Amino acid sequence: MTSPHRSACCSELADATALTRRGVLRGLGVAGLTYAVGSAVVQASPALAVAAGERDGTVVVLSLRGAADGLSLVVPHGDPVYAAARPRIAVPTSSLLASDGFFGLHPELEPLLPYWQAGSFAAVHATGLPAPNRSHFSAMEEVEDANPGSTERIGWLNRLLGDLPGSGTLQGVAVGDETTQIFGPEAHLSFSSLDDAVIAGDDEWDPTDDRLRSLRRMWGRSKHPLASSVRHAMGAVANLQAAKDVPAGTAYPDTDLARALSTVARTIKGDVGARVFTVDQGDWDMHTDLGTLSWGGMRTNARRLSAALAAFMDDLGDAASRTTVVVLSEFGRRVKENANYGLDHGWGNVMLLLGAGVRGGSYYGTWPGLANTTDADLTVTTDYRSVLAEVVTTRTSASAATVFPGFTPETVGAMTSL
Repeated sequence: MTSPHRSACCSELADATALTRRGVLRGLGVAGLTYAVGSAVVQASPALAVAAGERDGTVVVLSLRGAADGLSLVVPHGDPVYAAARPRIAVPTSSLLASDGFFGLHPELEPLLPYWQAGSFAAVHATGLPAPNRSHFSAMEEVEDANPGSTERIGWLNRLLGDLPGSGTLQGVAVGDETTQIFGPEAHLSFSSLDDAVIAGDDEWDPTDDRLRSLRRMWGRSKHPLASSVRHAMGAVANLQAAKDVPAGTAYPDTDLARALSTVARTIKGDVGARVFTVDQGDWDMHTDLGTLSWGGMRTNARRLSAALAAFMDDLGDAASRTTVVVLSEFGRRVKENANYGLDHGWGNVMLLLGAGVRGGSYYGTWPGLANTTDADLTVTTDYRSVLAEVVTTRTSASAATVFPGFTPETVGAMTSL
């Protein structure tokens, strides 16, 4: 669903898309549905449902692909360097939302303002990787793995799935056409929409279900390494019918992100047992034409982001009380604007938290101050894993030590327990 590269200088994003699709199972009689296995899946039930644990929140991770400019989304207008370094593209203080005298929200985030005012939307600034990494592909992988120094391609979300009650059942879902963030051995699904989660050939042209019977005979007792994955994928497709029967409860914008979030909402409301979801939004690589409040990529993307998230939260209804959204990007942008109304690759960024358990209506993090030089970055003062660890420990029963091995998180204070 993403089209992540905006300029020729970042063509590596296209390569990243292709590479992150490796390691997933395709073409085994499942059309439009990816059953990702990483390495062999063992003892995995075909059912998605899992008994509720002590903390049974749902976590949705939304990645802004291409390195979003956090200094535009959550503006540090109280730092005088911000406006000086961006004489053309700085967001005027008078236009900011939810200003606390130092920070304020981009005006295109207005659809989310009611959640800020209600205390369920917050921002954590100056977050990111512990060391700069300005390669899109490498940074995406590092953020998703969250285990510096490891040679294994196992992501923190996959470790999270493995530490939840009912580990081995299908509790993880990646929605979108291009990427999946849930790399590793724990079973998870990837599909672009619920309507695509079907078995190829199981349609109106096969009223006697010959296709399904054939697949069951072929794989039912097979010892082939892929056999268990095929069986689980078939069971998952059947189990997803409960979500397919759930209509959208609100009107969504006509964007890829909104369609993906609508799919997530239907799956959550279908109560099929999925606990972890990932979604992407592309086109954040704004070396050129980031623009102003009147035109440009930031205005467009911020509007699409906020409108889709607001519709999603409204659509969830009662399920919103157990759903937490984390918004992050692989790295931020430079402090100083370039000659093309854009910004080059930087380091620190902002993370957004929305929904259940969020101590909203506040800005979190330690502000390092900005410098007005060509190569100046926003310095990272809060490791992004500290924010994620707080979400994990307050919204799920998983252990942060397991999900983020070797890492000691700092207290952020942006989340409450269930």
